[in-house]
Amino acid sequence: MFKPLIFYIGLRYTRAKRRTQFISFVTLASVLGIALSVTALITVLSVMNGFVKEISGRMLSMTAHATITGRYGQLDNWQTLADKLVDYPHVLGSAPFIDGQVMINADRRVSGTMLSGILPEAESMVSEVAANMKAGQLSDLIAGQYNIVLGKELADYLGVMMGDKITVISPQVNSTPAGVVPRMRRFTVAGIFQVGMYDYDRNMALIHIDDAAKLFRMDNAVSALRIRLDDLLNAPQITHNLATEFYDDYLVSDWTKAHDNFFQAIKMEKRVMSIILLLMVAIAAFNIISTLIMVVTDKRGDIAILKTQGLTSASVMGIFMVLGTIIGVFGTILGTVGGVLLALNISALVKAVEDLFHFKFLSAQQYYISDLPSELIWSDVYAIAGMAFLLSLLATIYPAWQAAKINPAEVLRYE
Repeated sequence: MFKPLIFYIGLRYTRAKRRTQFISFVTLASVLGIALSVTALITVLSVMNGFVKEISGRMLSMTAHATITGRYGQLDNWQTLADKLVDYPHVLGSAPFIDGQVMINADRRVSGTMLSGILPEAESMVSEVAANMKAGQLSDLIAGQYNIVLGKELADYLGVMMGDKITVISPQVNSTPAGVVPRMRRFTVAGIFQVGMYDYDRNMALIHIDDAAKLFRMDNAVSALRIRLDDLLNAPQITHNLATEFYDDYLVSDWTKAHDNFFQAIKMEKRVMSIILLLMVAIAAFNIISTLIMVVTDKRGDIAILKTQGLTSASVMGIFMVLGTIIGVFGTILGTVGGVLLALNISALVKAVEDLFHFKFLSAQQYYISDLPSELIWSDVYAIAGMAFLLSLLATIYPAWQAAKINPAEVLRYE
């Protein structure tokens, strides 16, 4: 079917003069339709990837890559376990913590909060909270001084600043002659952090691990050991190896389990968005059908003459498949190049538009991400370009088949 002559005639038809300019316009519209659809799909998926990367990075800056705890929800010998993990493959560091739900009271404001007791000198090995301190230092958490570090949103809600006193109320109780009362302790605000995730900035507070052990009556035990890995994406496999080695003594989990619902929702949203935008590509690709049908109608006489000279129906079909494929290839190439360039420069382009119209697309007062992020993944680009080309190729089959069915005798009867 596909011989040099077929390619030559198919290429010739792409630049042949038409009896009407409308066919040329529809052909150009088909090319631009595919190009714009592919550009939109690549750009939107890149922006979604950028948001996922940005949000995941901020989320994981406060979340352990992996966590090891005991069979009963606490570790009694965490120092021994930490020593074992020093030389373990793929493990960069570990840090103990004690966490629990508390109520924090400041004057007339009360808020439920996740209180986490940490070891300040080890915390930087597993999280980036020390690098996101807006006031004070993580090292200001000193055992016995009962200092506390609050998230910025939590501090704003409570109306407290550096040096202010707050009361931490534990759900555990003390038995006194006056009855059963909750455990309470006064803390001094020694720092404020902001990691850019509302859930953490609004609902988390940090104290020294020794103060947390006294508040929650943990003695020398801790809740768990947080681990930082060298390969975040390979965390499930690494934790599986850890779980296999420590099967009888510890429970091991990784970040994908802790935030499984969030990342599954992101994957579903990306999948649905891809399908919706792919329909745009399909609509643009199937415009090729109308273009080729008009070309077939315009070239009925040429097709009849070629058939009388010995050109087979399969060869005629090949001519119009070549013509439609060229339209699809040009549209796909233009769209891919445009999508890649736009995805790589979307942040600068949005900033230029904001400066031109004096309008902030993502306001810093409403969103933590004030710039439009973009992460170009080449596997997405290849998949989009391949799908656009495939849809374009499929769109050529019906018009080409109709051209192959033309009967030369009927067409040339009135010529």
